[in-house]
Amino acid sequence: MSKKDIRNQVRYSLQVMDAQQFGLSSLHIKENLFREPSIIKGKTIAITISNKQEVDTIEIIRTLWDLKKKVVVPKCNPKDRSMEFYEIKNFNQLENVYMDLQEPKPECTQLVPRENIDSIIVPGIVFDKKGYRIGYGGGYYDRYLTQFDGMLISVAFNIQLRESVPKESFDIPVDVIITESGRIDCSKNRKESDV
Repeated sequence: MSKKDIRNQVRYSLQVMDAQQFGLSSLHIKENLFREPSIIKGKTIAITISNKQEVDTIEIIRTLWDLKKKVVVPKCNPKDRSMEFYEIKNFNQLENVYMDLQEPKPECTQLVPRENIDSIIVPGIVFDKKGYRIGYGGGYYDRYLTQFDGMLISVAFNIQLRESVPKESFDIPVDVIITESGRIDCSKNRKESDV
């Protein structure tokens, strides 16, 4: 099955997810995320603003602020498919851009260099247990992550997991996936499969 077919299949599963189940699963994912050592210890956390049927990151961001963490969100440049992160201190610092995505307004937020970010919560539509993912097809994160040394985490519903996903040589896997069921140690799974 192609990346496109797998992406469409999982997108459909997300679209038909019951609203109550969506809310409850998002809450369990959030609770599990805040048990993650790199989130507990980290000072600056990068995260996207959730859209439609993605795990709800709005409540995660509110909790990060409550814990006095610095929250940075991505601003994409479609011309060269590059991405930078800006600190937001409230949701009024966001604006709607293409495809109804919310991004920081550069004029009222501060650019944060990648070496100052402790963990990035990497978005995606489909994941396998080794941390490989199928994203939205823009390649923004794969480009950005080539020079990032911190922790890579994804939050996902169980229905977004597959046994394996097609991967390219330039794909950068995440270290950990947090689902409503708990924590998947992707780094460990990759090492075990290499033995």
